[in-house]
Amino acid sequence: MNRKVILTCALTGAGDTTGKSDFVPVTPEQIASDAIAAARAGASVVHIHVRNITTGQGSRDVGLYREVVRLVAESDVDPVINLTAGMGGDLVLDPNEPTTQLPGTDLVSGIDRLPHVEELRPEICTIDCGSLNFGEGSQVYVSTPDMLREGAARIQQLGVKPEMEIFDTGHLWFANIMVAEGLIDPPPLYQLCMGIPYGAPADAGLLQAMVNMLPDGAQWTSFAIGRNQMPWVAQSVLLGGHVRVGLEDNLYLSKGVKATNAQLTERAVGIIEDLGSSVATPDEARDILAIERKVSAE
Repeated sequence: MNRKVILTCALTGAGDTTGKSDFVPVTPEQIASDAIAAARAGASVVHIHVRNITTGQGSRDVGLYREVVRLVAESDVDPVINLTAGMGGDLVLDPNEPTTQLPGTDLVSGIDRLPHVEELRPEICTIDCGSLNFGEGSQVYVSTPDMLREGAARIQQLGVKPEMEIFDTGHLWFANIMVAEGLIDPPPLYQLCMGIPYGAPADAGLLQAMVNMLPDGAQWTSFAIGRNQMPWVAQSVLLGGHVRVGLEDNLYLSKGVKATNAQLTERAVGIIEDLGSSVATPDEARDILAIERKVSAE
């Protein structure tokens, strides 16, 4: 299994995790510092969300993204930059009055989820390929076919590589439709997201089935949340895919031991190498994904 594996570190996400670990970065300086540390530890790609500095909650503030990208660009490392474009899909309903939106709702159009992508033109941005009942309660993540087609077309116009986030098999079905319709330039990049309630469970057989659904020539990566994060690194490598780790998906290095993004990256590097593969450098990742290195944002 002598091949190059792209290793993504997802630094902070938008989940309510800042009170669960002091290592979860919040400010642009902290997020950029973790991105730099993860790249030094071996990450090919850094996946970036930003957070409200006061509340610690996820944010769509373009200025925060601009600052993180600037700080990483000015550092001594050059990871592939992957910005989330998933913020703006949260709908929280009153279960007794479902026409009433509750606090926590942040719902905008597919195009209105892209201002930071429009300005910063990262090498990769995510596109969440379907709607999902998001955990317990009455929160729904909304990403309709109309929103997806419009967003994918704009991302394509911007020259940004979309990482298609797949949370269930129906999402994969629709992602394949977008590829067939020419909305996704080759090679298409799929992220198979496992174990997030209530999407695809972290089941190795299901991962294999989803891999079998991918079109010829696709590049894919996968992750699972929580304690399944590191086993999923091995699962993905063994099935021919790339991998993702980071505090967005898991807070622990081992039972009871809180992790940093750099530590999770180092652990993943070890697993990849133990399986006979090697971690792609950022430039090797760019070649694999057919993306051009972007000029740093000012």
